[in-house]
Amino acid sequence: MKRRDVLNHLLTGAMGAALLGARPAFAYEVSHTDEEWKKLLSPAAYQVLRHEATERPGASPLLNEHRKGVFACLGCGLPLFKSDTKFESGTGWPSFYDAIPGALARQTDTKLAFETRTEYHCAQCLGHQGHVFNDGPKPTGLRYCNNGYALNFKPA
Repeated sequence: MKRRDVLNHLLTGAMGAALLGARPAFAYEVSHTDEEWKKLLSPAAYQVLRHEATERPGASPLLNEHRKGVFACLGCGLPLFKSDTKFESGTGWPSFYDAIPGALARQTDTKLAFETRTEYHCAQCLGHQGHVFNDGPKPTGLRYCNNGYALNFKPA
């Protein structure tokens, strides 16, 4: 069973409520076939959102986006991060210290043999966004390290 299938199964069961915070357990709200996703997304965004790829550091134009607004999932438009939570992490990826409540679903990522990480996806379409680390600034101490190719910026 693929990781996406496992996450999909969890989100439709009782454990989904725990993963999604205050949101009720349900099948994800925005769903397309693989062929539909390929038509809707650029090749780079498709690889990140649907196949959990990671863009090269510094590749996203959103890395230098500093206007007021909201960063939303490129796959479905769900608002994920407010611009006032974005900070310069020096990693080469857009980074945020907090997410909009209920916007993300988390799971353990064990792809790296030497490190276990927490991966997060859009709660509405399950599009892969990035990883969250415990080395961010106050007030949360978190760093949501996001693929810019998975985001769309909506200015205020």
